[in-house]
Amino acid sequence: PWPDLKNSSGLLGFSVAVALCERLEKKGINVKIKWPNDLMVGNKKLAGFLPRLISRGTKIRFARIGLGLNVCNQVPKEGISLGELIKTTYCHIDYWASESLIALDHAIELASTPGWVCSETHRRLWAKSVVDPKSGKCWDIEGLNFDGSLRIQRNGKEVNWNRWN
Repeated sequence: PWPDLKNSSGLLGFSVAVALCERLEKKGINVKIKWPNDLMVGNKKLAGFLPRLISRGTKIRFARIGLGLNVCNQVPKEGISLGELIKTTYCHIDYWASESLIALDHAIELASTPGWVCSETHRRLWAKSVVDPKSGKCWDIEGLNFDGSLRIQRNGKEVNWNRWN
């Protein structure tokens, strides 16, 4: 079940990101959210996720999340695995599969407080600014919207920016 709040896969992604961060932080891992759908430790990617909401008419039928979490696998140089970060006693696929399911279940609860989810996502952001790939200009991240977009500002001008800009 997914709450019928704003019908936003962006909010689903933020809820999952915050819930996964909470689980990882309990193991002492300092993880950050790289907008829109990655988890980072330092400058290395630990996880990625793809949120999707499937609707029929105006009713949400399914919430689906694709999740890739580097547990004890080999990763490219820009990635990192949990095996590199924590004791081997916690580095089992079964353990992190269950932790991921707990986080996904918790994400459903979190989605009922979209303002809090956006605030917590903003607090955990990996970067506080983004570079517009078209203009090369740097924009400060001011906050996040329920639809998954960023509120960014530059020289007093504020705009909403989504992953398709």
